Amino acid sequence: MKSRILLATLLALGTSFAMAQQAAPAAQGAYVAPPWTYKTKQLNRAEIDALLAKPGQVLVLDVRRPDELISRGSFPVFLNIQTSDVEKYADYIPKDRTIITVSNRAHRAGDVGDKLTAKGFKIAGAAGSLDYEDQGGKVARITPPPPRTPQAAK
Repeated sequence: MKSRILLATLLALGTSFAMAQQAAPAAQGAYVAPPWTYKTKQLNRAEIDALLAKPGQVLVLDVRRPDELISRGSFPVFLNIQTSDVEKYADYIPKDRTIITVSNRAHRAGDVGDKLTAKGFKIAGAAGSLDYEDQGGKVARITPPPPRTPQAAK
């Protein structure tokens, strides 16, 4: 009887420990990237830097919202067309340049890269501005203008 109680207690403790481990949140600040499912290559910092060294041949297409550009920063010179508008404004994207698509962690950029490749654009790859910073790169921060005062509007 005692061995059954001991066994039941050990099983209960083991189960509760396993459940507690599953319920524990990931360490704060530790980003775990989802699997890369795009045909577009995910670029690392060295590849991005090599492409940016040829500014006359490359176009940086940032597909994030304006609030993300302000809060996260971007590369110094870029064309911004949000993900939902890329197909609508594809005619404004030059086809004579190699394109780096950019988002925070490159997944939206990978999706847009696949769509633009299907339309005949030359895509070098997708970059995440946060990934680039994590690898030691520096992005430009955009400082929003101060709020306008009623007197300044006159």
